[in-house]
Amino acid sequence: MYNSTLVGIPACTKLIAGYIQHATPARYGAALMRGANALPVLIPPEGTEMLPLLDRLDGILFNGSPSNVMPTLYGVDYDATPDAHDAERDATTLPLIRAALERGMPILCICRGLQELNVALGGTLTQEVHILPGRMDHRGGDGDNEFRFRLQHEVELCGELAEISGARTIKVNSLHGQAIDQLAPGLAVEAVAPDGTIEAVRVEAAKSFALAVQWHPEWEVANFPDRLRLFEAFGKACADYAANGRAMR
Repeated sequence: MYNSTLVGIPACTKLIAGYIQHATPARYGAALMRGANALPVLIPPEGTEMLPLLDRLDGILFNGSPSNVMPTLYGVDYDATPDAHDAERDATTLPLIRAALERGMPILCICRGLQELNVALGGTLTQEVHILPGRMDHRGGDGDNEFRFRLQHEVELCGELAEISGARTIKVNSLHGQAIDQLAPGLAVEAVAPDGTIEAVRVEAAKSFALAVQWHPEWEVANFPDRLRLFEAFGKACADYAANGRAMR
């Protein structure tokens, strides 16, 4: 039986059968229920009009997506992926990140979510990691989901993430073409790939849980101890916020 903790998941804008729809992969909600003992609440990509929803939530999982953050939002005119954007999501998630951190609400950011966190706090992104000298191809490649979400490379952990994971090195899946370029002020690096790509960060001055990872721990969360521990830690932070923070909202 799940507790009453409510965790928001931002939806993406999708054109399905000729209609604009709001959706996100079901695995994120499933991971929240199984790993964090929390109930997922989908947040429509309707911009700052979604901010009052924070009064009803106990945390936010900023999930991954095939779309990329608009480069103009971090001061870059060149666009390497002009057909892979979701302006409505950008207009929703970046204000939500800032507002959630201001409240001290727990946040867990995954893949695009990590990139959104970095941009929301003033950092920049590398749009095509695989073309940079000395960098690996971090994309998942072609194939079924079992292939695309396979373990691909190790990451070196430190800080809070190492404590949560119970390890200094773990092997992760990898499905991203973009990554952090300039780290935003106030973020601390918590994991690095062998090629130097930043794979996880923490908000240093956060009042609660505020971690972001570039890989996908929601995939088969129950089958990997480091993934499960991450979701359990996030779920505990959300439950604590629900118990102690609601009176102050």
